[in-house]
Amino acid sequence: MTTIDTLTQAPVIGLLGGLGVGAAIHYYRELAAQHDDYAQPMNLVMVHASIARATGYATRGDRDGLARYLAGFLGQLRAAGATFGVLPAITPHLCIEPLQAITPLPLIDLTAVVADHLRQRGLSRVALFGTRFVVESDMYGRLEGVDVVRPRADEITFIHEAYTQLAHSGVVSKAHYDGFVTLAATLQRREAIEAVVLAGTDFAVMFNESNTPFPHVDCTRAHLDVIMQRAGSS
Repeated sequence: MTTIDTLTQAPVIGLLGGLGVGAAIHYYRELAAQHDDYAQPMNLVMVHASIARATGYATRGDRDGLARYLAGFLGQLRAAGATFGVLPAITPHLCIEPLQAITPLPLIDLTAVVADHLRQRGLSRVALFGTRFVVESDMYGRLEGVDVVRPRADEITFIHEAYTQLAHSGVVSKAHYDGFVTLAATLQRREAIEAVVLAGTDFAVMFNESNTPFPHVDCTRAHLDVIMQRAGSS
């Protein structure tokens, strides 16, 4: 029988939402479902940041400013009882190094999780779908040992604009879905990539195992698995 004492001793997930509303909803839904599968109560607190403000920092390349902004929310999560923090978005990981230096709460670094996942799967040649910040930086240079093929300039523009619209609206456009599928096929044929890394958590709103007709790596799924391990549920 679960008691109040055991609940207070259990790990508490601190979810920093607002960095893509659809992504935060997806994380909440998936974490709740997995806790239900384990017949275990979920301990979670959440705060809401501004995607517009976070994107502004990223656009200006202000990593320290973004780190300070996010650290404030992580402090709120800690005050609410969280024992570790989660950023359910990849673009804010632009500031992961300065953020790790000042965070009041331990973080599960999504970029490190994905790098480990790629190595475990033996993938050595991939392309990234995500914001311009993620794609042009090869996920901030954190995919060591992996050959990251960069799409052409016009393709990066399409990826960035389509993904940004998805993140802000949470609405899937058929034209954008078709565009991503076509581009993935082009990159497989032209660049001989082994997989597309869906390097944006809002892609979970657009793609799932049943409707993704190209080899891919789901960053969100890899991240969620590690979060569940930290939560003591697997």
